Amino acid sequence: MTLCVIYTPAAQKGNAMPTAVVIRHVCFEDLGSFSDVLAARGFGVRYLEAGVDDLAGVDALTADLMVVLGGPIGAYEEAIYPFLADELRLLEHRLAADRPTLGLCLGAQLMARALGARVYPGPAKEIGWTPLALTDAGRASPVAHLDSTRTSMLHWHGDTFDLPSGATLLASTELCRHQAFSWRGAALAFQCHPEVRTATMERWFIGHASELAAAKIQVPQLRADTQRLGTALEAQGSRCFADWLDGVGL
Repeated sequence: MTLCVIYTPAAQKGNAMPTAVVIRHVCFEDLGSFSDVLAARGFGVRYLEAGVDDLAGVDALTADLMVVLGGPIGAYEEAIYPFLADELRLLEHRLAADRPTLGLCLGAQLMARALGARVYPGPAKEIGWTPLALTDAGRASPVAHLDSTRTSMLHWHGDTFDLPSGATLLASTELCRHQAFSWRGAALAFQCHPEVRTATMERWFIGHASELAAAKIQVPQLRADTQRLGTALEAQGSRCFADWLDGVGL
């Protein structure tokens, strides 16, 4: 099983180290700027590589925090990618227990599906930088840090999902109504990518080269937009994540 653990002085002082399990689908879509927030709080972070590590053997409830990252596959494609069935069961158990859970892009789609909502292809691919439009609930939540007056947002998806029963819609764009939602007290899901780190986005441009070409997205323009807008998102995304962690007691 793949391990990536961050040690901090808090652990060295003998204090209990909070733990985060992070499910990763492609190597370059990682925690990004959110890793700095977790490091500052003394978290031990363990990455699980989807399709490689045995997700069926993971205890859904042990970690203080679970994060499910993005990837270029469909949340409904378990016939092609059988590990998705184990990942969905893991999320079902985690969410039913109301344990702190964060989903990003594919992770949000998997959370929606684990909560009984439909996931399906959207009207078009949404790739690039577009500000979020927050709902009243979004403006009263940690997602307020991602308001269009403070930052733009990176989007990179073709699928979308129905809002799960009991979920609260927090943000939308014109192309994709369900951009962020919360569920009960400890679950937050983003269709978009508030975690991205500008310095490592070139890995995305390389890793998703075929998708970008098929969608006729111009990499030089996407790179320039990222350089122009990424710093603000790193700051605001980190504030959003930190406030959400405060809210769930972490």
